[in-house]
Amino acid sequence: MIDKIFDPASFEQRWYAHWETSGAFRPARPQAQPFTIVIPPPNVTGSLHIGHALDNTLQDVLIRWHRLNGRDARWVVGTDHAGIATQMVVERRLAEAQAPSRTAMGREAFEAKVWEWKAESGGTITRQLRRLGASCDWQNERFTMDEGFNRAVIKVFVELYNQKLLYRDKRLVNWDPKLKTAISDLEVETREVAGSFTHIRYPLADGSGHVIVATTRPETMLGDTCVAVHPEDARYTAMVGKMIAHPITGRQIPIIADEWADPELGSGAVKITPAHDFNDWAVFERHRHIGWINILDAEARICAADGVPADYVGLSREDARKKVVADLDSLGLIERIEQKTIQMPFGDRSGVVIEPWLTDQWYVNAGELAKQALAAVQDGRTQFVPKTWEKTYFNWMENIQPWCVSRQLWWGHRIPAWYAADGRVFVAETEAEAQAEAGDVPLTRDEDVLDTWFSSALWPFGTLGWPDATPDLARHYPGDVLVTGFDIIFFWVARMMMQGLHFMDEVPFRTVYCHGLVRDAKGQKMSKSKGNTVDPLGLIDKYGADALRFTLTAMETQGRDIKLNESRIEGYRNFATKLWNAARFCQANGIEGSTSPLPPAAGQAVNRWIIGEVKATARALEQAIADYRFDAYADAIYRLVWNRFCDWYLELIKPLLGAKENDGGADAAVAAETRAVAGWALDQLLVMLHPVMPFLTEELWHQLAIRDDLILAQWVNSAALPEDAGASADIDWLIGLISEVRSARTELNVPTSAKLTMISIQETDEFFNRFHTFKGQISRLAGISHFGFSNRGWGTAINASGVEFDAGDMVAARGGQFNGVSIQIVYSDTTFALPLDGVIDIAAEKARLEKALAAAAKERDALAGRLNNPGFTEKAKPEAVDKAREDHAARSAEAERLAAALARLG
Repeated sequence: MIDKIFDPASFEQRWYAHWETSGAFRPARPQAQPFTIVIPPPNVTGSLHIGHALDNTLQDVLIRWHRLNGRDARWVVGTDHAGIATQMVVERRLAEAQAPSRTAMGREAFEAKVWEWKAESGGTITRQLRRLGASCDWQNERFTMDEGFNRAVIKVFVELYNQKLLYRDKRLVNWDPKLKTAISDLEVETREVAGSFTHIRYPLADGSGHVIVATTRPETMLGDTCVAVHPEDARYTAMVGKMIAHPITGRQIPIIADEWADPELGSGAVKITPAHDFNDWAVFERHRHIGWINILDAEARICAADGVPADYVGLSREDARKKVVADLDSLGLIERIEQKTIQMPFGDRSGVVIEPWLTDQWYVNAGELAKQALAAVQDGRTQFVPKTWEKTYFNWMENIQPWCVSRQLWWGHRIPAWYAADGRVFVAETEAEAQAEAGDVPLTRDEDVLDTWFSSALWPFGTLGWPDATPDLARHYPGDVLVTGFDIIFFWVARMMMQGLHFMDEVPFRTVYCHGLVRDAKGQKMSKSKGNTVDPLGLIDKYGADALRFTLTAMETQGRDIKLNESRIEGYRNFATKLWNAARFCQANGIEGSTSPLPPAAGQAVNRWIIGEVKATARALEQAIADYRFDAYADAIYRLVWNRFCDWYLELIKPLLGAKENDGGADAAVAAETRAVAGWALDQLLVMLHPVMPFLTEELWHQLAIRDDLILAQWVNSAALPEDAGASADIDWLIGLISEVRSARTELNVPTSAKLTMISIQETDEFFNRFHTFKGQISRLAGISHFGFSNRGWGTAINASGVEFDAGDMVAARGGQFNGVSIQIVYSDTTFALPLDGVIDIAAEKARLEKALAAAAKERDALAGRLNNPGFTEKAKPEAVDKAREDHAARSAEAERLAAALARLG
């Protein structure tokens, strides 16, 4: 028997363990059409955050839906070795244990420590994904540092090198002085900090004057190689080609013309330090005669570069900044210093300011690889959903820069390059191959490792056995869909496209679904510093995994971020409880799970109606999946479960369930039919709800009958289900009429215990046919005791049991006349009056409604005035404006409802 109390904790982990051990996540379906998703591999150091919860819930909805539809659904799963993050975790752990440091123990011993940590703690996030219900192919879990994947990474590096698409070069990188490594743009956070603009006078070498430049980093002037002005800036036309006498280094540097200088910004002249600014490096690329000077070492300290005074060497960049300003001030060359808030790049893990730094690194010719990847989206082989993200993809791919793939770390895929003493480099898959190529020359291996994005770019085919021609690779590449956040289109999606097309001659996936961000209830981005982050595991403990999954699915609207409010999760927990109680009611009334995916024969209109509702919902869900409208999927199944099945169908069939099947007769046959149809309908909605709420549905599926697991059941055969337009129209009319009466009663505070008279005016034959069929349901569910009909005269009035009597008796029974105050309802071409004399205090109710209407209208108008004020809409925070709009819409609707209620009273 189904327990009285709905407690998801009592069955969620039990069912997950059963699914995993039984092989349900990857059933043997060799003849079925494959459906493949590759998981965005979470960092092995990570733990489940709310963004993971959204991303993986959406993937699981797709996987479970296609599995129910008979596909060979494979969700390729694994974790990323997360080079910097993992190295930092293990180094911190060593420090806490007062063990030898990384450098003290050496590379080999440190790598062994990392593998020990991975064995102990590296499975945290995969265990957490199980709690969410992610039905991944765990039997074939991959890791970007496992032996097979490492072989794939090395092969790609070597092949790209041999094809002249990968090379070593000296270029600017984002350099982290604390971690002493290059990092990717994704690992750089831009923060607003208190800073200053220092305006400096640069004297001309001929003594004819000076040029004023402004900088937020005065220390970088030690590496200046020129000053640039705009070629059309008339103020400086005569100065172009002149030399500046650098006031600290003594170098003479030229004034050049370049469009990078903005005449409208500051003085219009800018200092150019190519080795320490990305934009300045671009100026150098256009004017290579100016050269470059690297003034910083790996720790961002001043080094002994050309012309740098000895008393600067060894200073930190911060101390050097102070000394430069002081020295310039003593020379009388400081024009002014402005205190301003400035944008500064910080390492997201180290927390220190990132330095653009010129260094030797390995690069991939991304511009060449991007050509095929760009064409594949342009011609539709891969499509973005929503389509608007294609513009982002195109913009980046059309302006792509060389991709720096080397990192100065110990944990990761070590670069397969060996160097001879004379600088020659030998790239090979093994040291033996490199040595064979070099001959007897001693070789030293490159110390660097590869960027983790380099290895994760191979994820769609490296996880399936490449470079070997495995059956998995042939069957599951390319994948069907990639679900990911829009923020890694550049860093991961584009790179998978480039590598997949280059090495597999095929796109890695046919669809890229980009979801939004999960924000807090006010629409603010979640961050630890703001204290507004949400722990999905805590929400699962409180409400159950199904409630969290349904919330994220229902709120995932294409092109919009999610404002996560815990009340929504609580609401969907209530939804799960309602279904649980509905199943208990069914079980208590002899309704069990069905034995066929097709519905039983049905004669009763209400049974034919629910079959039609199941069919319509299945079709809506199929369309939602095809369109990647997760919100539409949740809305459609919610409406069927809560509104159509629980609120209406179960209420409408209660009278039909009264007879016992062994009593014989028509009533018993109707009861048997109704139980069979109800059991079938409940089964179908469990199947349709399963992709979103897998735990609850699996538990109820087995509580209602002994049978195979729901996770491997058959999707609703919507094409084979019958339709009965007449039954649907009749039941929808009945539901609409009862709803109108209930709504009117609620608006006017009519007690639920009060039985009303319903008088119809201008009835049609269709109305009378429906009325005689459903008068019992109208009476019971709308609280009606007597009915009267204008077209047939008051002499044909009836009571709720259908017994005719004189209208005068009805008037006496009501204790009043028909010309008193009544609720007026117009529904389906028929007007109804429900007399209220003697039921409520009419004067008091009018006074209540007038007072409430005045309050709602006052608040509505105040909000309208606020929204019509540009000072508010343009200056207030966007979330405050959105809240005001929502409140205005709510108060407007409330005022309309109250006005309509007053109108009903005349």
